[in-house]
Amino acid sequence: MSDPAAAWRNAYRHPTGWDRTFAPLSLPDMLAGTAARRGTAPLIDFLGRKYSYAETLDGVRRVACGLTRMGVAKGDRVGLFLPNVPHYVAAYYGAMLAGATVVNFSPLYTADELAHQVADSGTRILFTLSASLLLPTAIAVMERSGLERLIVGSVAGALPPAKSLFYRLFRGGEVTKRPDDPRITAFSALIDNDGGCTPASIDPENDIAMLQYTGGTTGTPRGAMLTHQALTANARQIASIDPHAGDDDRIVGVLPLFHIFANAAVLNRTVSAGGEIVLLPRFDAGQVLAAVARTRATSLPGVPTMYQALLDHPGLAKADLSSLRVCVSGGAPLSAELKARFEEATAARLIEGYGLTEGGIASTNPYEGESRTGTIGQPLPATRFALVHRDDPARPAPPGEAGELVVRGPQVMSGYWNHPEADAACFVDGWLRTGDVGTIDDDGYVRIVDRLKDMISVGGFKVFPSQVEAVLYTHPDVREALVIGVPDDYLGERPKAFVTLYPGTPADGEALRTWLNPQLGKHERVVAVEIRRTLPKTLIGKLSRKELVAEERARALSAASRPTASAPAVLDHTAADRQ
Repeated sequence: MSDPAAAWRNAYRHPTGWDRTFAPLSLPDMLAGTAARRGTAPLIDFLGRKYSYAETLDGVRRVACGLTRMGVAKGDRVGLFLPNVPHYVAAYYGAMLAGATVVNFSPLYTADELAHQVADSGTRILFTLSASLLLPTAIAVMERSGLERLIVGSVAGALPPAKSLFYRLFRGGEVTKRPDDPRITAFSALIDNDGGCTPASIDPENDIAMLQYTGGTTGTPRGAMLTHQALTANARQIASIDPHAGDDDRIVGVLPLFHIFANAAVLNRTVSAGGEIVLLPRFDAGQVLAAVARTRATSLPGVPTMYQALLDHPGLAKADLSSLRVCVSGGAPLSAELKARFEEATAARLIEGYGLTEGGIASTNPYEGESRTGTIGQPLPATRFALVHRDDPARPAPPGEAGELVVRGPQVMSGYWNHPEADAACFVDGWLRTGDVGTIDDDGYVRIVDRLKDMISVGGFKVFPSQVEAVLYTHPDVREALVIGVPDDYLGERPKAFVTLYPGTPADGEALRTWLNPQLGKHERVVAVEIRRTLPKTLIGKLSRKELVAEERARALSAASRPTASAPAVLDHTAADRQ
């Protein structure tokens, strides 16, 4: 395939967007440029505490100076083990201003998960909070990995005075006495400087700004390398199609900033456009409704389970959501019923988009004009989609048939960190394979009809079956294990485990589930462990999931007419409520 753009059938580009270009730009320069224009305007509203663009930029420079004095050099990896707090924004842009590469870590991670990715990325310094469920994990990882320093912030210090006092007195969620360890530095001490250090020289098109870990096609977490240009181009792509992006835009930042969706579509997009982020540390439906009403927020990006939780909240009928213009859904399929109910209840437009860790935000339904329910919309400017054969990505998909979706554009990653062999499987002639099977209509609207990957999407969070299975195999009674996603009306999917046991063992399914779930992240926890005499296998003896998936789908269809149980609580985006 010498020229896939010309040779592949069903290739599609946005009618006005493919030829658009975005000049090279680093993330610190993007922030500085907006701050020069919008200095006194608010960038962050954190539970009522406002941070202007100028104040944020000053904090970013102080973080960069503090890191430089610690010995951080260009290309060093600096990790963020943080929920949605102002510290994240300062550390994110500040580390990059110092020339470092940011590595995002989910606050949902266990110590084992965090330690693995810290070691794989070579992270030297980790930002976290003094929260009781974050700092102990970070300290444990520092003791068992190459992590050299912790920078520890306080949520109470970022709040308005009255709320700060309330937090200290009644929340009881912070570690007030830290270990006397010279490797642990307070965030306040890090930024105790004038920010006057010389910033690093950045090549936007070649320097890696961020490592974003993903499961890849095998379920093994890998760091996607995203350049400054990939991230700033994606921010500008998103802002360019949003007629509401700009000075009077107030976007609710409740999606986790450590996730590529919020990182691109909330943080960087808003900084590029000059708007304001109404930042919330975790998802709580009542708090979101109150925040929209208090700030007159204009946009609320989220995942389908968030919109469902808002509809289910008893305060929705009295909440003033009249300021909302457009809400963008991603992370999991958006049902036509949920879209219709939310739009009727709020009068806001709810559209669906699509993105992936390796390729940023790639498509969305129009903010104005025709939104085709059940599709992920059209490609963003300078982005192109094509369909390749599901069994042979070197060939185009047969005309009129679904194929694997591949994408190219300035937002696509440079490759996987330290995994060149994975790059060979992930790229074909410069196109990024998504692992999703879809169709493209004559107007360029893309519909996802299946997926090649085994990953399970739980309310927008990705669960890798192999990782849950690895924990199951540590139980002495478990002989074989398979984990699949089963349909869930609220979260889209939830994991379910199937196991065989060694002869004569006393374990039962519920006992195994009780043993397993506390060892997993909240989004990874299984709804059941079903014990089988045998598990399906391929002709060569490999365990096979597809038969179990078919069984569960048939079971879900047969149960569709029966009353459903009450919906489970929506997933939190921080470790604060982890049990």
